[in-house]
Amino acid sequence: MTNSVHTNTSAAIALQNLTTTNNRLSDVQGRISTGLKVQGAKDNAAIWAIAQGQRADIGALSAVKQSLDRATSIADVALSAGESVSDLLNQLKEKVVAAKDESLGTQSRKLLDADFKALLRALQSSVQNASFDGGNILNGSLSNGIKFLANADASSSITLSSKDLSLSGSIISLSLSDSLLTLTGATNALTALDSSITALNSALGEIGAQAKQIEAHNTFVTKLVDTLESGVGNLVDADLAKESARLQALQVQQQLGAQALSIANQAPQVILSLFRS
Repeated sequence: MTNSVHTNTSAAIALQNLTTTNNRLSDVQGRISTGLKVQGAKDNAAIWAIAQGQRADIGALSAVKQSLDRATSIADVALSAGESVSDLLNQLKEKVVAAKDESLGTQSRKLLDADFKALLRALQSSVQNASFDGGNILNGSLSNGIKFLANADASSSITLSSKDLSLSGSIISLSLSDSLLTLTGATNALTALDSSITALNSALGEIGAQAKQIEAHNTFVTKLVDTLESGVGNLVDADLAKESARLQALQVQQQLGAQALSIANQAPQVILSLFRS
């Protein structure tokens, strides 16, 4: 090898090796600090693109889950109110059957009728207040029910049907105009009440079935999000145990490289000894 003060080949090689080690060390430190082995497109374009697509789906499914959570809340409120209505109908039947007693006096009938009307007003209030976030599927304001997101593409939906539990409606045929002041009025009220109880039980059964479907789909979406997040992690997450081992090895290589460069830089000084007398 030619000894020269202009060109130090050994130092150049040592510097290249040290630079390579420093770059690798920087990459490892980046993976350790972020926890990701693929931080951007330059790390692995294909894997990064796949991961980004999955992240988009995860974000969309989060919106689906929010929609389904709202559907669950609306259904729960509706079922709670519907059960209250059912209890009120049972109480109404007690009053109506009592009013069928031919031996009742005028005063007793007036008291029964007052209780009857109060229960009807309570029923009406329960239906009108069965609302969550502006959604009420019991007061007849939503003829087509409410549709909620079912998938990440928003191409399918789950419908929560509406049921009109208003007085004088298709389900509750009783009204505030019904009266227990006469035997005939009590008879008519009992007929309407029996049909209302049957129709209400059927309506609440349908809402319950739909609520169960929404709950099951919500559980599926939650599991799907977890699976996608795990899949993205498998693609881009760094193995920190391995990275820790690499970090220690590269730190040793860095120290050795710096030492080698220092030795190589001192080589030209040997030439000075050739000119000493």
